[in-house]
Amino acid sequence: MTEDVLVRVNNLVKHFPVPGKRKSVVHAVDDVSFAIRKGEILGLVGESGCGKSTIAKSIVRMHKPTSGSIFMGSRDITGLSEKDLKPYRKRMQMVFQDPYSSLNPRMTVLKLVAEPLIAQGIVSKARQAKDTIVDMLNNVGLSAEHCSRYPHEFSGGQRQRICLARALILEPEFIILDEPISALDVSIQAQVINLLQEFKQKRSLTYLFIAHDLSMVRYVSDHVGVMYLGKMMEYCDSEQIYNRPLHPYTQGLLAAVPVPDPVSAISKNTTAIEGDLPSPISPPEGCRFHTRCSECMNICREEEPKLRDVGGGHMVACHLMD
Repeated sequence: MTEDVLVRVNNLVKHFPVPGKRKSVVHAVDDVSFAIRKGEILGLVGESGCGKSTIAKSIVRMHKPTSGSIFMGSRDITGLSEKDLKPYRKRMQMVFQDPYSSLNPRMTVLKLVAEPLIAQGIVSKARQAKDTIVDMLNNVGLSAEHCSRYPHEFSGGQRQRICLARALILEPEFIILDEPISALDVSIQAQVINLLQEFKQKRSLTYLFIAHDLSMVRYVSDHVGVMYLGKMMEYCDSEQIYNRPLHPYTQGLLAAVPVPDPVSAISKNTTAIEGDLPSPISPPEGCRFHTRCSECMNICREEEPKLRDVGGGHMVACHLMD
């Protein structure tokens, strides 16, 4: 493992049992690998149900992987006990999609932001860290007067700032952002993204940024991974994924991105991806995307394509590249 890699995921598999069906499982993530270097942002994109959030929760061990390994620096944290995992939880934090449901409505902002400090044994009571918490609230655009308020008293954008303050209070190296702006207004989205970029520069943070909005992922990410039904379909730097998308699924996702120019929008192909997402309980044989792919060949139905480098670090899992 190279020294500049902070997080590495090797052949990650996560299956969930189906209640009432002993031999059936949900193939949430199947054999996914990637690495994130220190100070970089990896964007994960794909439709709902493709496994992005499951990967995120597996990295922070909210889910125990079925198989595969997760490294933080040079240490394999996959099989660590909760006691041994505790120091690594301080180094990596997560910001969730819904800023309201991820905040305890019965706790004040002071107690919410102090929670990680108490969990790590840094302080025993929220009041002991009030100065540190106020300083962090100021950094995310809030103030000391917000300490005594409850989550329902804030707007969506303000609640997400509280979540960000709670994630940053432990001074982590790595933060997972699980669609942190999808529930916010467009103007507020820009504010939160700018805030994330500012913290990245000031604190040399590393991010895993999960989103549906491909235009936003292009703006913030150094590398982009495209997920479909538990599999990584394409992986490369952000400029390549937008200037030279190779997988039909990636091309379809880009075709669906809204264009502000009406003339360009009329001529743009927005029906590249047709059909419904197959069931993750019984994913298709061969290439998982072949049931919706306009370029489908016989080999696509029979043989699963391997994710391979087609030049310049551009990884694609598609028989069209053979």
